[in-house]
Amino acid sequence: MTVLGLDSVASRGGQTLASEKNTLGKNDFLNLMVAQLQAQDPLNPMDGTAYTAQLAQFSSLEQLQNLNTTLQGVGTSQEILTNSQAVNFIGKDITAVGNQFSVNDQESDPLQINLSANAAAVYIKIYDANGNFIRDIETGSMPEGQNTYQWDATDYLGGQAPDGKYTYEVSAIGDGGQFVEVTSFTQGTVTGVNFKNAIAYLLTENQEIPMGNVVQVLDNSLE
Repeated sequence: MTVLGLDSVASRGGQTLASEKNTLGKNDFLNLMVAQLQAQDPLNPMDGTAYTAQLAQFSSLEQLQNLNTTLQGVGTSQEILTNSQAVNFIGKDITAVGNQFSVNDQESDPLQINLSANAAAVYIKIYDANGNFIRDIETGSMPEGQNTYQWDATDYLGGQAPDGKYTYEVSAIGDGGQFVEVTSFTQGTVTGVNFKNAIAYLLTENQEIPMGNVVQVLDNSLE
């Protein structure tokens, strides 16, 4: 968890105060209305209807500001609840939208591919952690829905790809030559949680996954 230093907190506090000074609040509105009443011409006082309208505007402003304060509190509570739920993922196996995987002991993690329609051909490009091209694969046809492809962990020269982190890109073509929408997934066991910019990230062996990207959670302790 990131801890802000005192200088950072003070800086943010100053920004907040500056922002608040540029915004008229209900007290400012009331002060303006009182000043207007005090400065009006005694021989031509404010019309009662106009005064009533201003009171109604003041009441509406107050209600809107109270509602805004309430909604901000709800947002903070929701953030706290989400963060507390993220901790419950630790130790569990997850599947999430993503394109990262690993090779360990010369064996690749299975590549998870979801197709929006039947594909006549599926093409996979594999890159190492530095973005270097490793392998171009054509798998042949795949049916609509969830599919798994097991890479043999060899590079384009037929040599053994070293253990480490990799990414993959997938494209697919349908029977009529049209492009088929593809979603790739990544898997891992959650080892920790990181909170950045009000977003909870789940830490696995090889990556950092936004909690909102998770599509499946399995409790490996029940196996």
